This record gives sequence, C-alpha cells and structure tokens, in this order.
Amino acid sequence: MADEALFEFGSEDQSPEFAALPEAPLEALMAPDWAEALAGVEDELRSVLSFVADEVARGTHVLPAATRILRAFQQPLADVKVLVLGQDPYPTPGHAVGLSFAVSGQTRPIPRSLANIYREMESDLGLPPRIHGDLSAWTGQGVLLLNRVLSVAAGEAGSHRGKGWEAITTAAVTAVADRRTSAGQQSPLVAILWGKDAEAVQPLLDGAPAIVSAHPSPLSASRGFFGSRPFSRTNALLAEQGANPVNWELPPLP
Repeated sequence: MADEALFEFGSEDQSPEFAALPEAPLEALMAPDWAEALAGVEDELRSVLSFVADEVARGTHVLPAATRILRAFQQPLADVKVLVLGQDPYPTPGHAVGLSFAVSGQTRPIPRSLANIYREMESDLGLPPRIHGDLSAWTGQGVLLLNRVLSVAAGEAGSHRGKGWEAITTAAVTAVADRRTSAGQQSPLVAILWGKDAEAVQPLLDGAPAIVSAHPSPLSASRGFFGSRPFSRTNALLAEQGANPVNWELPPLP
C-alpha cells in the first residue's frame, strides 16, 4: 500500500488539517469500497472526527497525523484476506502511522509490542527480526492492520476509547466478514485478534477462523502471545481456504 493518503494534509498536528476531516467526502478519505461499506456509519464517523478536531483545536496533540488517521481504510476492502486487530494507536509522538502495530521505517527503537511480534515471528517461522517497523509489505498482500480505536492523545494510552471509534471499527469488521460470503462466494479470511479489545469482535466474524491470544504488549505477551504461532497458523488457514499464504518476511528498507 502506498504511504501517501488519498486526502492530503500537511504536518502532523495542525488544527486546520484535522478540522478538514469531518467535512471531507468519504471517497476522499478512504478507498471507494470502504466508503460504500461504511456509509451506514457515516454520521458516527463524522462525529468522532469532529471530536478529534475539537481536541486538536484545544491544543491536544492527537496521534496519528490527520493524513493517516484513516489509513487502514485506504487499502481496498476487496483485497483483505487477513485482519490483524489491535487496541489503539501508539501514544508516543512519532510512532503512530495509522496501521496497527506499525511505525515508520525510520523510527528507532521500535515499540516493544512490535519487538515482541518479531520475536514470535522468529520463533514461529525462523525469520530474523527487522530493526525497522514498516509493515506495509504485509498490507500489500491483503493484511488489514486495524486498531479498535483509531486515535489517541499523545502520552495517554486509551484516551480515545469510548469516543465513537468502536462503532466505526465494528462496522469495518462486519464489512470484512460480510465480504467473505457476499454474492454466494466464499472469500478467504483469517482474523488475528490480539488482546481483549480485539477478542470482543469475534462474534462479528460470521464463523471466519480467528487466532486469538493475549496482546503482544510487554505487560501481557507472556500470558499467551508467545508460543501462539499466529503467522504459520494463519497461512495454514488460508491454504485450507484455497488462498495464497502471506509472506511475513519484511524486506529491508532501501
């Protein structure tokens, strides 16, 4: 997936950029099929974007940047075959990029949750960890990296829970599940649900296989994330559905 947003803004936390979001056409903010799928929650989306814009206008540093807050939906819905669902964006300035668990290729050190993901990937697949956190090679293969909540106040983890994002991501997960069985055809889908917030959406998946474990955070990874083998299990479940596996190995940065 390209790194650029469909709806362009400037630098990270200027009020005019966020203020433009609530009035922008859905088609300017996300891929056309996502705009169609989320049309039923457009009012709720505009409400939560207005909340975010108001927070920025009051001087709150909101993450990620306006250009990236809906980045997960810039990947076509039709391409999704793996859903990786997390909690909310990294609260450290410079970390959140609009894709769950990912950071920019230049961010050092990488967040500890992502380091734990790499540790499990090495144990599961024998792949060496990367020193960068650019996961766009996964999204280009149909992996949707989505958080349950899509914004956060800098330095305040979980600060935008209960502000309206959950309705949007509930609709998004439902859309992914509905696409799987649309038009009488079975499209491949595997969900990777890390943490309690993510696990709560399992009933929305309409029977699609799900790999559920503790969150890879240092606070919980030892309680079931390590040893869960999500990468090889996902590929096995994709193969059972006649789909190509995901190449989880991340290329080095150019």
